[in-house]
Amino acid sequence: MMNNTYFIADAHLGSWAIKDTRDKERHLVAFLDSIKGDAKALYMLGDMFDFWYEYRYTVPCGYTRFLGKLSELTDSGVEVHLLIGNHDQWMMYDYLRQECGVTIHTERLMPITIGNKHFCLAHGDGLDNKDKKYLLLRTIFHSKVCRRLFSTIHPRWAMKFGYAWARHSRLKHEGQEGIALPEDKDRTLAFARRYVEDNPQTDYFIIGHRHVDQQNELPNDGLFIVLGDWITKFTYAKFDGNNITVNHFNK
Repeated sequence: MMNNTYFIADAHLGSWAIKDTRDKERHLVAFLDSIKGDAKALYMLGDMFDFWYEYRYTVPCGYTRFLGKLSELTDSGVEVHLLIGNHDQWMMYDYLRQECGVTIHTERLMPITIGNKHFCLAHGDGLDNKDKKYLLLRTIFHSKVCRRLFSTIHPRWAMKFGYAWARHSRLKHEGQEGIALPEDKDRTLAFARRYVEDNPQTDYFIIGHRHVDQQNELPNDGLFIVLGDWITKFTYAKFDGNNITVNHFNK
C-alpha cells in the first residue's frame, strides 16, 4: 500500500567540495528505489543540487541516475515535491516539472496537511532574521533582474562560477555544519516556536539546510525536525499517516 510520505534534504549533488559525489548519488537513488513500493509522496526540502541554474534551453549536465529515478517515481503515481533551497533556487523554466513530473515550490514556508496532521515545511535558510548579511544576499539571489542578468552570461562561465561559489561556501563553513546548537542559541528553533504560537494546529515543523539530525519539542506539543543530509548522515523522515520517525538509510 502506498501510504507513506517521505522527507529528505541536502544531497548537494555535484558539489566540487565533496568527495565521491557519484557514489552519494547512487546511495540516494538506492533509497528512492527502496521507497517506490510504499511511498505516496516524497518531499525534498532543498539543496538536492549543490548548484542548479536553468537557462531557457539549457540545464546543468549530469544527475542522470537521480533524475531518472524521480521520473520513475512520478510515472508510477508517487507525488514528488521540491522546495527550493539556497543552492538550487534558480529553477526558472520548469525543467524538472516538465521532464520529471516534480512539483516545484518557491515559497519560504509551506504549510500542508497530510491525513489529520498539519505540517510546516521549509528549506530553513532565511529564518534567522538577525543574519542581515545573508538576508540581503538572499534578496539579491531571488531578484528577477539579477537572475536575468546572470542568464546573459554564457553557461560555460556561469556554471563554473556557480559551482566555484558553492564550493567556497561549503569550505568556508566546514566544521560548523552538522552540530546541534544549544536551544537558547538556536534561532531557527526560536522561529519555529514563534510560528506555532501563531499556528497552534501545526504538528510538525520540518526543515533541512542545517545538516544536523535534530528533534526538539514545540510549545504546542508539536515536533521540530531538522533532516540531516545525504552527504554523511543519509537521513530521512517517514510519516505513515499517524506517526513520524527519523531514520538513517544504509543501502
